[in-house]
Parts: sequence; structure tokens; C-alpha cells
Amino acid sequence: MAAVQNLALVIVFVAGYAGIVFEESLAFNKSGVGLLMAVTLWVIRSLGADSPDVAAEELSKSSEEVSELVFFLLGAMTIVELVDAHQGFKLVTDSISTRNPRTLFWVIGIITFFLSSILDNLTSTIVMVSLLRKLVPDPEQRKLLGAVVVIAANAGGAWTPIGDVTTTMLWIHGQISTVKTMQGLFIPSAVSLAVPLLLMSVSSEEFRKEAPPEPVMSSEQMAPRGKLVLAVGVGALLFVPVFKALTGLPPYVGMLFGLGVLWILTDAIHYGDENRQKLKVPQALSRIDTQGVLFFLGILLSVGSLQSAGVLQDLATFLNSHIPGVELIATAIGFASAIIDNVPLVAATMGMYDVSSYPMDSELWQLIAFCAGTGGSMLIIGSAAGVAFMGMEKADFFWYFKKVSGYALAGYVAGIAAYLAVNHQPVAMLSSAIQDVPAIM
Repeated sequence: MAAVQNLALVIVFVAGYAGIVFEESLAFNKSGVGLLMAVTLWVIRSLGADSPDVAAEELSKSSEEVSELVFFLLGAMTIVELVDAHQGFKLVTDSISTRNPRTLFWVIGIITFFLSSILDNLTSTIVMVSLLRKLVPDPEQRKLLGAVVVIAANAGGAWTPIGDVTTTMLWIHGQISTVKTMQGLFIPSAVSLAVPLLLMSVSSEEFRKEAPPEPVMSSEQMAPRGKLVLAVGVGALLFVPVFKALTGLPPYVGMLFGLGVLWILTDAIHYGDENRQKLKVPQALSRIDTQGVLFFLGILLSVGSLQSAGVLQDLATFLNSHIPGVELIATAIGFASAIIDNVPLVAATMGMYDVSSYPMDSELWQLIAFCAGTGGSMLIIGSAAGVAFMGMEKADFFWYFKKVSGYALAGYVAGIAAYLAVNHQPVAMLSSAIQDVPAIM
């Protein structure tokens, strides 16, 4: 009975995931597919369990873990929307005065790298690509700069717990900690950006062009108290790890605390002005990506059903016996994230390996955080940042593959090598593991 249940779970998950991957072709929204898949999987799990009460108990446990991430995302996205509504990001865009294409190339990459570590890779990409529309009139040059934004956003999101949904997932569930993650992944993430930047700046003809006559700057003005909202909003995001360290409470509580402070602040500074309703939290809540949050909910609940049935544990056993070393396992996950969304990949990995075998901040978890984030840069469809850029600049898959993928791959490999070097892992061990692969296969 268990074998039949597991087979049914795998078939439904694969079919549902195919529906998500081919969302555009099938005209089905991935959030709807994800939610339907989650419910179907848990129904199968309930029918195949020893009793419905067992499945209900497992679902309650899975829902408790997933809800923490959902609350965290809702709080973070609302804070970012409030800052954006007040034109707080104009301080970033207005600070860029360089006109030289090659210099702008590096400036955009570095700013995105650090911005993504505070916000998230998707938000950072939207902000920076919008900025490029105002700074760079040449479409081809702007498209290549946008690709740099994607690489930088994914690299920047990998080295902090709040920079990417996947690192946030690992952080909330106790696989990584704030300080150790920043210490262990900052240099590899910086290398994974610096290598593509260096190669592209040397080889690309787009950066040999002369600077445009005048950038088309935005005429929008910062909203009243915009600087204050920016400072409090960014402070609220940065305070979350501190709150967790001080109180021991889950990160989402700290995020909700920050949102509550900003909510009261914006209500106070815009009190009595009917024309400023769009600057308050209710309007910000209406603009956040709710369907994206529901997609994460569906995916994580789906993975939870596979975990409760033991499917992921069986997969982990297979990988451990056929792939030598956690370095290759994490590297393979990074390559897979170039094709498959990294959220379900990391969620599945969290279900496959537990912290008793691989404790907090172990090499496996840090490499997965790095590889799943930066690996998505190798193809334009491999990350939320890439998909957002694809839509905003009408960049297509094959253009990105021809112009950018090779540079992103070089950065990915260099970043892994940097991690092994910085953490004093013998590179010879990885080479030996690679040589053993043919014998195992």
C-alpha cells in the first residue's frame, strides 16, 4: 500500500510541476496549479496513511512551518512596497552619476549586489531595471546591463538570510544562521559576481560604445517623509536577525514587529490627508505579490506531503549512495536550479536531509544556499530575478543563453571554488570525488 501511495504522490507531483514549468504554454497560473497539487497530494497521503488522524497531524506540523515563511514574506513585501510608494529608492538611483558605460556596468552590479542582500533578488531586479530605463537609452546596452542585474541580484541574495526566499527558508527552519552564513558565503557570492563582470567588461562590445548624450531621468519626486520611511523600512528589515538573537522568537515575529512600527509611523505622518491614502499600509497590501506567496504556500505544502510519506528520505538515501560528497550534491542542485525554480528544490532538499545528520551551518546547507541562489543565473528562466527581467526588457531565452549564460556559469564555478578555498576544504577531495563518478555509474 505504501509503495502505491508513494508512486501516486510522485506522479501527481511531477504532473503538477510540469504544469508550473510550462505555465505560459498551458495558460494556467502556477499559483493555482501549486495549490491544487498541494491539496491533491495531501488527500493521497491521507488515504494512504494508517489513519486520517496521522495525516492530519502531519499536515498541521507542515502548515506550522510553512506559515512562518508566508508571514515573513508578507511582512517583508509590504515594507518594501511602502518604501517604493514613498519613492524611497530614488536615493539609490539619484546617487549614480557616472556616464561611462564600463564604469556604469560595475556600479550597477555592485549596487544591486548589496541592495539584494537587504531586500530580495526579485525586488532589487525590478528597482534596478527600472533605473536602467532612466539611465541608458540604448536598448541592447540596457539589456546587457539588465543581465548583470540578474547575476548580481542572485549573488547578493545568497549571502544573507533575508536576500532570497531560499536562504530565508533555510534560516527560518534552522539549517543556517545569520553570522555564519554571512561569513561563509560573502566571498563566494562576491566572486560569483566579480568573475562574470570582469569577463563581460573585457569581451563585450556593448561597453566600448560612447556614453549617451543625456540619460532620461525620472521626474517623480520623493513623497513627504520619504527619507524617514526608507530609513525605518530598511532598519526594520535589518533588525529582524537582531530581534531573533535577542528574543529567541522566530524571524517572522521580528518582521511583523517591523511592519507594525512602519504601519503606525505612516498612519501618523499622513494623518488627515486624504490624498495620501496610497502611501499607507492598506494600499501597499493591495499591491504586494499575493499570488507569488500562494505559489510558495502550494509548493511548500506539496513538498511537505512527500516528506511525511518518506519519499524525500528515500531520494536522499539514493543520492548519498550514488553521488560522492555533499559538494557534488549541492553543485548538482545549483545546476538544476537553472532550469527548475529553486524554491521547491531547496524545500525538497530540506526534507531529504535533516539537521541531526547535517547540523546548522554545515557545509551542505551553506553550499545549498549558495548554489541554489547563484545557479539560477545560468539561464534566464532559472530565477525570479531572471523572469522579471525577461518580462520588463523583453529579453528572450536564446539571447540570454548566447550572451550571458557562459559568464554566469564561470561565476558559479568560481564561487564554489572560492567557498572550498575560504573554508579550507581540500580541493583535491572534490577532484577525487569527480574521478570516482564514472566508476560508480
